Amino acid sequence: MSDVRLASPQGRWILLTTVLGSSMALLDSTVVNVALPRIGRDLDADLATLQWTVNAYMVTLAGLILLGGSLGDRYGRRKVFVIGVVWFAAASLLCGLAPNAGVLVAARALQGAGGALLTPGSLALIQASFHPDDRGRAVGLWSGFGGIGAAVGPFLGGWLVDGPGWRWVFLLNVPLALLCAPIAVRHVPESDARSGAGEGGALDGGRAPHGHFDVLGAALGALALALVTYALIEAPGGSPYVAPVAVAGVAAGVAFVVVERRRPDPMMPPDIFASRQFTAVNLVTLCVYAAFGGFFFLAAVHLQVVAGYSALGAGTALLPTTVLMLLLSARSGELAERIGPRLPLTVGPLLCAAGMLLMLRVGEDARYLTDVLPAVLVLGLGMVSLVAPLTATVLASVDVSRAGLASGINNAAARAAGLVAVAALPLVTGMGPEAYRSAPAFDHAFHRAMVVCAGVLVVGAGLAWATVRRPVPGCRKPECRRHGSVLAPPLEGGRRG
Repeated sequence: MSDVRLASPQGRWILLTTVLGSSMALLDSTVVNVALPRIGRDLDADLATLQWTVNAYMVTLAGLILLGGSLGDRYGRRKVFVIGVVWFAAASLLCGLAPNAGVLVAARALQGAGGALLTPGSLALIQASFHPDDRGRAVGLWSGFGGIGAAVGPFLGGWLVDGPGWRWVFLLNVPLALLCAPIAVRHVPESDARSGAGEGGALDGGRAPHGHFDVLGAALGALALALVTYALIEAPGGSPYVAPVAVAGVAAGVAFVVVERRRPDPMMPPDIFASRQFTAVNLVTLCVYAAFGGFFFLAAVHLQVVAGYSALGAGTALLPTTVLMLLLSARSGELAERIGPRLPLTVGPLLCAAGMLLMLRVGEDARYLTDVLPAVLVLGLGMVSLVAPLTATVLASVDVSRAGLASGINNAAARAAGLVAVAALPLVTGMGPEAYRSAPAFDHAFHRAMVVCAGVLVVGAGLAWATVRRPVPGCRKPECRRHGSVLAPPLEGGRRG
């Protein structure tokens, strides 16, 4: 029975544990982009390797996050969460000690698998442990502190890169894990789906009632993402393997759809897309988060390579987007409840597109207050306008019992869109393998990339205006009111008891 009170000592320990766990993943997703130029120089890596440094993590995280949530429901949420924390820390240690780029990329893939266990597990522990009267407030505190961690990430990452070195971006996770795991074992109660605590978990996909897991579906999904990503990243180099790998990636994607349609216990039930609203808002998600993924990958590098910022300066320059989301996302959600999600989901992407076009003014002699800050503020206001309504619309478009599954699919879609954008933008914009070593070459490609990202956002705005409708009365509303992550919408749990 979930009866821990938030004001009790155990309640505070549980909240601390979940915040530490989720902060590890949030910090890692926000600080690595800032470290990319230094990683490239130290490891003599080309642009493709830097793309893989980001995408190896995203492939395994996006491909396995649905399965990761269901493993906690079956084998114990605390147990799987602790395994995820230890796994993530071990992979982080390997990243920090990587002697070459190949080892770093492999370690990043392992990190993503660990993140797929701990990310949904942190929310599941809150929902399974706290008394129903305290659960909403606990989730609010968890999302707020997690957002603060996301805001600190670029600043901390830049300071580490400029100071002790980029390896400490990864090594920092080790002491966090050494603090988090023992607290979880000592103070967090165990729960699973059979105990009935926190019914629905953080994600209710991937697990059938009889307890079988859609391992084949998860493997095919991750494989399709990995193969398509490889083909896009390696295409500029003219590798003879690009075409067959691309075909294999598409084939794996088709096989994934076939398997999900035929299995009695699919990870991603096709019938959930019978809701036109759910399908529409996920298409908007793909457009929006593809643009975000491409922007945050390239902007941190552009500020260092072209504008001459230090890593700390680049990380701090992008900080207003996260701060605005922390301060205003809850109010944006309240406004969308009153006026409906259609207008915010249309205006938000258009504001983001305007912010990215304003980045065209950022060149070698760019000034922060007159060139960078206006673009970042407009982008941040656009993100504030759309993120909370997007999450609310996803939850409102399906039955309450499938809220966790819907949220997990939407989160995975956002991450997959981001990794495809990171893989495709250099190809689309003609960015060569050594472009990040040349300020003029990178500046030219960056300008083209911002135009592409803005165009994708305009498409997303058009989709939202044409397809999104006001949710029916009495539908499920988000528990995560405050949001600070810029690379994926917040995860939401299943039924609340």
